[in-house]
Amino acid sequence: MEQLLPRRFRIVETDNYGGDYPNEKFLNLPKMIKDDAIRLCQLINDIHCRNDGPRYWMVVEGEYELQPGFEP
Repeated sequence: MEQLLPRRFRIVETDNYGGDYPNEKFLNLPKMIKDDAIRLCQLINDIHCRNDGPRYWMVVEGEYELQPGFEP
């Protein structure tokens, strides 16, 4: 019998510059196993971060709290 792996990892879009107010967002996908999340995240970053763009995507676990953006 195949054991089900826990699906608790998500991908977050965040600030590439380490700012104080990155205005993070979850990628609109269900939680997944760690290896799948890492592979998908690497692919997204390879496609969208070629020229040191202002955003990047990272894998987070569990009940990660999104960091808000800043509105003056």
